[in-house]
Amino acid sequence: MGETSSDRGADRRTRVTVLVALAANLVIAVAKAIGGLLASSPALLSEAAHSVADSLNEIFLLAALRRSRRPADRRHPFGYGKERFFWALLAAVGIFVMGGCFSFFQGLEALRHGAEEKFSGYVAGLIVLGVALLAEGASLLRALYQVRRQGGWTGLRDPALRTVVAEDGTAVLGVTLAIVGMALHMVTGQVAWEASASLAIGMLLVFVAYRLGRDARDQLIGEAADPELSDRIRDLLAAQPEIDSVEELFTMKMGLDSTLVVARIDLVPGLDSERVEEVAVRIKRHIARTVPEVDQIFLDVTDRPAGEACESPAATGERGGA
Repeated sequence: MGETSSDRGADRRTRVTVLVALAANLVIAVAKAIGGLLASSPALLSEAAHSVADSLNEIFLLAALRRSRRPADRRHPFGYGKERFFWALLAAVGIFVMGGCFSFFQGLEALRHGAEEKFSGYVAGLIVLGVALLAEGASLLRALYQVRRQGGWTGLRDPALRTVVAEDGTAVLGVTLAIVGMALHMVTGQVAWEASASLAIGMLLVFVAYRLGRDARDQLIGEAADPELSDRIRDLLAAQPEIDSVEELFTMKMGLDSTLVVARIDLVPGLDSERVEEVAVRIKRHIARTVPEVDQIFLDVTDRPAGEACESPAATGERGGA
């Protein structure tokens, strides 16, 4: 199945969402880094690392949007849909390494050696974090708007959009933790509050990276279609008058809007070989029209002529919509 105008429109909207997040994170990363160095703030420096990681991840996601829509070729006959999952995995690794690990380092260093801040440093840091909170919040609202336009939370099956929502949501929570930690440090004079905020940001980033990485891993190694979709395909097959039974059904997500279906079916007795071929082609076209996301369909047909007990399987397959 080729790329539709709806798919291209969804990709354009997702690309705008990613670009908005990228612009916000680049500006915020610079501001946080400068403020963190001037104020010697571990929480602010942790947030700067977080924004740098997010910025690099948005570049990964832009690459995913561009490369995953390439058409199938001889080397990749099932297309390049899984590139989306690969780049999402790299984004998860980036969040873990550049964001989570650096935040842990800053928090531990602050606990070991302490940190002295002037009142002006606190003020500058809190102003930077306040601006960052507004920018991250605006980016999160844009991402949530995109999710709503793509069918609510079901729109989060797009790994690029899911990653942006996770990054922006984590950023809003991380900035809030940094503000609380810096404010408590200013009031009490105890750097442990700010160091604890940095460690909490690190734990938050590691958790988000783990969840995103696990989802991308499952899809890369061959995740089955949603149970509802598999049940729908099985019901469509079982409803065909020429099919006696559906022995086995296997599905695999090949991309954002691409699903591979392999089914072993038993036909009713008495069909000759020419009729079997016609039936197989008709069934596959019917499934492809009814379930647009299924674009690769292979049927292992077992025809049982009347009076015969033996099986004569014939595997047939074609791209949906043919």
